[in-house]
Amino acid sequence: MTRKVKDDGRSSRWDSHREARRAELVAAAVRAVDSAGAEVSIADIAAEAGVSKPVLYRYFADKAELHGAVGMWAAGQILDAVVEAVLAPAPTRQRVEAGVAAYVETIAEHPNVYLLLVRQHTGGTDPLADGKQLIAATFTRLLVDTFGRLGVDAAGAEPWAHSFVGIGESAGQWWLERRTMSRAAFTRYLSELVWHALAGTTAEYGVDLSALDRPEIVTPLRKGRS
Repeated sequence: MTRKVKDDGRSSRWDSHREARRAELVAAAVRAVDSAGAEVSIADIAAEAGVSKPVLYRYFADKAELHGAVGMWAAGQILDAVVEAVLAPAPTRQRVEAGVAAYVETIAEHPNVYLLLVRQHTGGTDPLADGKQLIAATFTRLLVDTFGRLGVDAAGAEPWAHSFVGIGESAGQWWLERRTMSRAAFTRYLSELVWHALAGTTAEYGVDLSALDRPEIVTPLRKGRS
């Protein structure tokens, strides 16, 4: 006969403690990368956290898992900033520009963290994989909602969202590494690209994207492409 063990909440409390401790260690990793650069070692991160490497590895199976956790942290920072900007009350183009500006500002605040993550990607396992999936899923929902309000077929929302994520990652790495133009100029060029991609796509369906700025959205000329 199987003995029933009463759940006294200790398991859930331990899980909560473990997640809180992981978050503290991720924050320490971010500080270490900010300070030491993209080539930071696990020993540097452990020292910043005030723990030994074995203790660090109690919470992360290996370096790849730690980098993945930092990637999810970075994705959360980007999403919080960008979504807040694009949902603020303002004309559509200004919201697009604000969203791009929020993205650039976020990666500029932690350039070493961003470069660590994208360089790890080029070397093998992508620590940004889960984070990029989260961002793309959020962008997909935003595009479905936006195109739906315009009466436009939003079947392409998912590949469009992933395309924007790829553009942002590549362009962001280029700018952080090269710094051949000011942040304002980079933001402007990237904003123009994103805006015209969106406006051009809706135009293909016979709709002016700026229709979102009017109280009553105009009826599209056609809802699907033949």
